[in-house]
Amino acid sequence: MDSRFREDITFSKVFRKKLMQIIKNPLSTEKSIRLMESDNTLIFEVDKKATKEAIKNEIESFFKVRVVAVRTRIGPDAKKRAFIKFSGETPAIDIATKLGLI
Repeated sequence: MDSRFREDITFSKVFRKKLMQIIKNPLSTEKSIRLMESDNTLIFEVDKKATKEAIKNEIESFFKVRVVAVRTRIGPDAKKRAFIKFSGETPAIDIATKLGLI
């Protein structure tokens, strides 16, 4: 394997890690799919110290979409989840397909 190729992979992982410090991963549950279809909302697991404004800015810059609202909650498993509602011009289903959820 070419060493330049390995450096490129490492660089992209580091770049993605820096870019997505707040957002850990999207959730693909029955509830998240239902919210995606009915309310144009996606659920992400986020860093516990992240603020709503920081979450909104990161989602808007990474996916190039407009976020209407961000709600957060910390569940009994001590994980913080962000419920992100997108504007009407950007369907949440499109973002979910980009992420590979559907």
